Amino acid sequence: MNGSPHRCNFCGKSASKVKRLFAGYEAFICNDCVTLCHDILISSPIQEDQDTVFELPLPTEIKAFLDQYVIGQDEAKRNVSVAVYNHYKRINSLRNTQKGEQDDSIELEKSNILLIGPTGTGKTLIARTLAKYLKVPFSIADATVLTEAGYVGEDVENILVRLYQASNYNQSLTERGIIYIDELDKIARTEGNPSITRDVSGEGVQQGLLKILEGTISNIPPKGGRKHPEQSFVPIDTTNILFICGGAFEGLEKIVARRIGKKQVGFDAENLNISEKTPDILDYTEPEDLLNFGLIPELIGRLPVVAPLRLLDKNALFSILTEPRSAIVKQYSRLFEMEGIKLTFEKEALWEAVAIAERKKTGARALRSIFERAMLNIMFDTPSKDDIEEIIITPEVITRSGEPKVIRKSQKQTA
Repeated sequence: MNGSPHRCNFCGKSASKVKRLFAGYEAFICNDCVTLCHDILISSPIQEDQDTVFELPLPTEIKAFLDQYVIGQDEAKRNVSVAVYNHYKRINSLRNTQKGEQDDSIELEKSNILLIGPTGTGKTLIARTLAKYLKVPFSIADATVLTEAGYVGEDVENILVRLYQASNYNQSLTERGIIYIDELDKIARTEGNPSITRDVSGEGVQQGLLKILEGTISNIPPKGGRKHPEQSFVPIDTTNILFICGGAFEGLEKIVARRIGKKQVGFDAENLNISEKTPDILDYTEPEDLLNFGLIPELIGRLPVVAPLRLLDKNALFSILTEPRSAIVKQYSRLFEMEGIKLTFEKEALWEAVAIAERKKTGARALRSIFERAMLNIMFDTPSKDDIEEIIITPEVITRSGEPKVIRKSQKQTA
């Protein structure tokens, strides 16, 4: 249409001044305006209707989904399932109240969650699996990099920036997402008493977390970084964002055991026979124990649901290798299946990996590193060999003291 007298109805350019001029019903638009409109739509995504009711799964359904990925930790999964169910039921209740469909005389408070337990017990996995099931935006933040405003490090608001980015810059989705704050124990005060000196990455950060945990409108820079007056900010309401905090809380066992031990006085006192080595010691955690550990009272009050996780025993570690949908054995088998090779693990080999993981005392995290090191040479050599039918992993492969059993296609043909 370059020779036609028509012009773009948006910018007024003639057909000879543009590459393409698209005709509609008594109207025209050029390729430049189409590109501009496309850029505007991408940079400003359409927001979801705030009145949309959240599809709420039952606590039993939430736990059943967690069971597919997280082995053991039944009590923690039950606590989390109920807390999540109540949280999103609360969101639906608020929307119904705003529509006038429900009495607003009773105000429901948010129930953020605190996961405590040794490293490698599944804290992060529980939070990540929850977000996958609920189909809501999810982000992980590390509390150790947070500092008070004005110091080198990240502002507390950057936690919300990551969630905003994870929701593809959709404000409505962001405001009903899930944030997992890891290593919360690392920002505890060094002592239970209030600090009288500057505590750049400890008590000050806890104070900064208070408002966003409870619910506030926080102005965040969309691309992160420090705030500047000339920046444009996005207001994020954190009232309906579910915060799941986690940490190993190393040393909390001693605090709990010391408190319980003090109560065992007199002939009629109940003999709990509990020490810091007791597997379920963290089940007895009270708010005063977290206070003595170094969390400030206000932060403890904003984390009402405490879900302790126990150190995984050898049977749980063995199940982690084979049962979950993302089990290590299943992952390696699929990788070799892509090469047309059957991969078989001897049961003794799996138990050998469990024994090594128990000695490392880092929980399920150790299993991945054990298999990565043991399988390295096999995965390096196998793609260049096209006559392998099956590889059998023996205990010697796990300990790196021997080679796997290899069945070749030629051997099967002669047999």
